Amino acid sequence: MASPSTPAGSWFRRFHPRPDAEVALVCLPHAGGAAGTYFSLSQRLSEDADVISAQYPGRQDRLREPCLESVRELASGAAPELDQLIAGRPFVLFGHSMGAAIAFELALSRRRDRARAPHALFLSGRGAPGRGIDRGIRLLDDDGLIAEVRRLAGTDSLVLDEPELVRLALPSLRADYAAAETYDPGPGAVVDSDVVALTGDADDNVGIDDAEHWREHTTGAFDLQVFEGGHFFLNDHEPRIAELLGTALRGARGVGAPGGEEDRAGPIRPGR
Repeated sequence: MASPSTPAGSWFRRFHPRPDAEVALVCLPHAGGAAGTYFSLSQRLSEDADVISAQYPGRQDRLREPCLESVRELASGAAPELDQLIAGRPFVLFGHSMGAAIAFELALSRRRDRARAPHALFLSGRGAPGRGIDRGIRLLDDDGLIAEVRRLAGTDSLVLDEPELVRLALPSLRADYAAAETYDPGPGAVVDSDVVALTGDADDNVGIDDAEHWREHTTGAFDLQVFEGGHFFLNDHEPRIAELLGTALRGARGVGAPGGEEDRAGPIRPGR
C-alpha cells in the first residue's frame, strides 16, 4: 500500500491524491477501522474524485492521541480539516457501520451551520437512529470484545492473533464501540442530502427494515441497496459499490455550476 500524502496527526489521508478534482469523496471507517480500509476503493475511484479517508485518533500513526468515545466528538474533530480539504467543492460522504453514524452527524452539523451539504450520503452497514444499535458490546470484557470483532470479520484476523497488536488495538476498539452504540442524533434528525442505505441480507446486526428507516431522515431522494453477505458485505461487492459512488460523484459535478443545486444530474433512483 502506498503511503498517504497527508501528514500524521491530521484527520484525513489521501492514497491517490487528486486535490484538483472537481468533486471529493469522503470515506469514514467502521469501529476499529483505519484510513487504509478504503485504499482499494480510493484506487477504483481516483479518476472520478479526490478520495479522502478518515484516520481516527488512537490508532496506527495517531496511536499516541487519546481515543474519542462519541460520534459527536469524532465528527466535530474531523469537521475543520474536512472543510479545508473540500475547499468549496461538491462532495459525497460514505461511511460504513460506525462510519455511517459519523457521516450522518457531519451532514447534520453542516445543516445546522448552513454549510454546503453533501451531494449524497452513503450509509452502509448501519440501521437508522433508534433501530437496535446498542447491543452492549462496549461493556464486554476484552475477550468478549475480541470475540465480537472476530465474528464480524471486520479486522484482519492476523492482527487478532498477535497479542501485542491486540493490546494496542483494544483501547480504540472499545472507544469506537462506545461511540457507535451510544450515538443518538436526537429528535428531528433530518438531512437534505440524497441518502443511499446499503446493507447485507445476512447481517445479524442490521436488518433490511432497519436500513429502510433511513428514508425517514432525509428530505432528499432515498435509495436502498441490498447485497448478499453479512456485516462486511462491502468486501465482496466493492466493484458494485464503486459503481454506485461513481454515479453519485458524476452527478455532483454540476452542483457548483451556475444554477447550483438544480444542476445536479437528477436524483438518486429508488430501488434495490
